[in-house]
Amino acid sequence: MVDLATWNLSIPEGSPPKTIETPRLVDGFKNKYFNSDGSTVYFWAPVTGAKTENAIYPRSELRETYKDGTLRNWLYPDADNFLNATLTVSQVPSSGKVVIGQIHTKDSNKPMVKLEYQYKEATDTGDIVAKVRMRPDDKNARVITVATGVKLGRAFSYRIHLDRTGDLGITAAGRSWYTTISATWRVRPLYFKAGVYVQDNTGYTSEGGKVTFSKLDIDHNT
Repeated sequence: MVDLATWNLSIPEGSPPKTIETPRLVDGFKNKYFNSDGSTVYFWAPVTGAKTENAIYPRSELRETYKDGTLRNWLYPDADNFLNATLTVSQVPSSGKVVIGQIHTKDSNKPMVKLEYQYKEATDTGDIVAKVRMRPDDKNARVITVATGVKLGRAFSYRIHLDRTGDLGITAAGRSWYTTISATWRVRPLYFKAGVYVQDNTGYTSEGGKVTFSKLDIDHNT
């Protein structure tokens, strides 16, 4: 079961790309980029799709909101913050890379965490890779391979957990990695994102990323 009551959706269509607000999602919105049947949520983003402002790649991606559709942003010291998901990646672009979950930063194009599925033709499997900015002003993120050997079309789970002390834990496909982020993040409003954000923008209209979630939930435990 995937509850869409605390998300809005960006789809790679229109200029600027359309945002589907929370009430419309809950009412059963669906199109070629997004479909929910209650038990699963399907995302498709072609490499030729429209791109959001300041982005170089297309996305079909959910963004955290309150139930009334207002954008939700939070400070990590206020709660234990969790994003939990179970999903299947069924298609990747020629780069092999799709972002499947994020801790993003309000009014910034530098997220704290990007969690990517990276397919490698040589092994015919994918790695789950975390890109983490330890400080808000870090130009480059740390790159950590959390898990390996995840086949296309095979379900796996991930969890991103940022607690009130700044401890960050990322678990994916049964493997875990932990760090402590800089306290300079304390005053930066954050929010979760999930879906398919393809890391590619060239190719045929049939090229892109397809991901289906069977579980997706957020918790802020105060």
